[in-house]
Amino acid sequence: MSLLHSCFIENPLKSKKPLFFNHSIITSIHFKAMKETKFFKYCRLLIILMINFLFLNGARSEVYTVGDEEEWNADADFVSWAQKYKFSVGDVLRFTYVKGQHNAYEVTEDTYRSCNVSSGVLAKYESGNDQIKLKQAKKYWFICNVPGHCLGGMRFSIDVNSTSETITPPMESSSPLNSCKSYAPVRWSMGINLMAFGILVRLYF
Repeated sequence: MSLLHSCFIENPLKSKKPLFFNHSIITSIHFKAMKETKFFKYCRLLIILMINFLFLNGARSEVYTVGDEEEWNADADFVSWAQKYKFSVGDVLRFTYVKGQHNAYEVTEDTYRSCNVSSGVLAKYESGNDQIKLKQAKKYWFICNVPGHCLGGMRFSIDVNSTSETITPPMESSSPLNSCKSYAPVRWSMGINLMAFGILVRLYF
């Protein structure tokens, strides 16, 4: 029988034998209680480790630099860029550009097609290093609202899937620098969980 099964099924204090209140029985109960305490400490440690493992498996969000090496500017082909990847809820889009020369607007489909921002603007980003978390499974549309840029090709749309769906790797490999940026959230998650594990080991051992 596995340790995990024992944690939820077996109870070291259960006994069908009648108890008599004498010194030997009290000593026996005290000893069993000490064993039980240590036993359940190990159970809790095992459960925490399992939760951390599941958390790490579900924390593989990606950071995508829009345009890859070309970034967010008029020279990149953003339609082709968007088709290279499969995006999931929790992923992050990073728009990198010279502040003041470009911007990034999230818009509706009609505004995306017309490049007319008199209506249909959902969000505006103008910092030069915008990081947009994809929080919903839906279709997103982005444009640059600097005059002439949207009609000139600075626009794209993406389909974002739920996190339960399989993430397909990119069709083309990104540069080493972009790959390092993409896996930054995973490294942070692993570091935090390893630190928590170290604290638990010190407490229980």
